[in-house]
Amino acid sequence: MLPSPSHRPRVRLGSLLAVLLAVLLALAVGLLSGLAGPAAATPAVASAPPAGAAAAGTFRNPLNSGPDPFMTHWKGDYYLTTTQGGSIRMWRSPSLGTLPAADPVTVWTDTDPSRNRNIWAPEFYRFGDRWYLYYTADDGVDDHHRLYVLESERDDPTGPYRFKAKLAPPNHADDFAIDAGILRLGGRLYLAYSGINQYQHNGINIAPMSNPYTVAGDAVAIDAAGGCPEVREGPEFLYRNGRVWMTYSTCDTGKPDYQVWMMSMPLDADPLVPGNWHQHQGAVFSRADDRGVFGPGHHAFFTSPDGTEDWIVYHAKTTSVNTYTNRTTRAQKFTWRADGTPDFGRPLAMGATQDLPSGDPGSATYWINDDGRAGGPGGVTYTGSWNSGSGCAAQCFWSDDHWSDRAGATATFSFTGTRIMLLSVKDTGNGYAGISIDGGPEQRVDFHHPIRVGEAVQYTSPRLANGGHTLRIRVLGEHNSQSGASFVSVDRAEVYTN
Repeated sequence: MLPSPSHRPRVRLGSLLAVLLAVLLALAVGLLSGLAGPAAATPAVASAPPAGAAAAGTFRNPLNSGPDPFMTHWKGDYYLTTTQGGSIRMWRSPSLGTLPAADPVTVWTDTDPSRNRNIWAPEFYRFGDRWYLYYTADDGVDDHHRLYVLESERDDPTGPYRFKAKLAPPNHADDFAIDAGILRLGGRLYLAYSGINQYQHNGINIAPMSNPYTVAGDAVAIDAAGGCPEVREGPEFLYRNGRVWMTYSTCDTGKPDYQVWMMSMPLDADPLVPGNWHQHQGAVFSRADDRGVFGPGHHAFFTSPDGTEDWIVYHAKTTSVNTYTNRTTRAQKFTWRADGTPDFGRPLAMGATQDLPSGDPGSATYWINDDGRAGGPGGVTYTGSWNSGSGCAAQCFWSDDHWSDRAGATATFSFTGTRIMLLSVKDTGNGYAGISIDGGPEQRVDFHHPIRVGEAVQYTSPRLANGGHTLRIRVLGEHNSQSGASFVSVDRAEVYTN
C-alpha cells in the first residue's frame, strides 16, 4: 500500500513563461465518426495558469466518479453515462466544464430479477428518430451477464425508455456477454461485444443485426492481440481515411496495465470475415506512471460541438494497486497521424488544465489550490494545526496538499459561484470531516479508503445562488474501524459559476 499523507515537499512554479508553456502542453487529445489530429505531451503534475488568470474556456478531469463512460454531443448538450450498478443514469450539460456538477437523470431501472443487478457499460445511439440504449446486466451472478437494448419513446437521449430486446447471437444464445458497441458499415449494423469465444472468456465477437434491436446471425470471433491473455472488451469504432478502426481494452480492468489496443480494415471489407481485420501492434493508449495515471481504458469517442475535433472519453485510476475502485471518467482531445492512423497520445494527469472542445460555449469554472492560489475569486484559510507538502506528487493537484488529524482544525474555501466540488486524497489513515456551506449544518464525510488514491471527489455542494460563499472542512478527529488514523486531506476545489 501507499504511505499515509504525512510527508509531501511543496511544489514550486517556474517563471510565467514556463507556466504558460506548460498550460499549452496540457491541452488534451479526442473524437467519433468523422475525426482529426496528435496529442501533445503534458507535465507529470497538473499545470494551471497563474493565480487570478481567467479560466473560462478550460476544464479539468475528472468528469464523473463512475467508470465505463460513453458520451455524445447532440443539439447543444453533452450526454454522459457511466456504470452505476443498480440503474442507468445520464448526465447532461451544455459545457464539458460543468458536466461534473450536472445532476443525474435516472433513465432506467428494472424489476425483472433476471436482469436488474450489476448493470454495466451503457451506450446509446440514435437511429432514425429514436435512441437505443445498450447495456449488460445479470441476476447477481457475474457469469449470467447478458446484453440488452432499450428504445426511447421520443427523440431524446434521456428517454423515457422501454425495454426492447435481449441481444444474443444464435451460436451464443445463453453465454456470458458484456460491453456492446455498435458498428455501422455499408448501411448495415453489427453488434460488437465481449464474450465467450475460443480465444478468451472475454473476447471480441461481432454479429450481424437486421435492425437496432435484432441480432440476425451467428457471431464471429476476432483473435485480437492485447499484451495480456485474459480480456478483450469494450470495442469502439472510428471511421476515417478509408478504414474503420476498432479499438478495445485489454487486461483485467482492475490492473494498472489495463490499456487500449487497435485493429482496422478497409471500409468496404466484410467485418464478419476475421481475416479482414488488421492487427496494429502494441497499446495505443496506456498507463503514464509519471502522470499518476493507471489503467486507462473502457473508452468511447465523441466530436467537439462544432465537429472539428475528435475526443476520447475513458476511465483511469490514480493508483497502481490492482483494484476495481477509483476508476473515474476523464476526457482529452486526440489527433491523426500523417499515415492515417489515430494518435491518442498519452493520458493526461488528473486535474491538468485543458482547453474546452471547439465550439463549447464555455463553463467559467475555476480551481482553488490548497495553498490559496486560485484561477478565480477566492482562496482558502486554515485554523488549528495542519501539515503541508508535496509528497503526494502526481496524486495531487500541483503535487501538493494539506492534511491534519487534529480535531477542530478547519480549512475554509471562499469562492464566488453556484457550486463547489472538493477533491483530495483518500487514504488508509484518513478519518471523518464535517463539511458545511455558508455556516450551515455539517455533512459527515469519510475520507478513508482501503488503498491510497488521489484527487478523489469528496464532496459536491448543492446548487447555490450565484455569489460569494464558503465551504468549511472541519477535522472531527474520528475514523471508522478499518482506518488507522483520523487524517483529513485538502487538495483542490473546483468552482462552477453558471
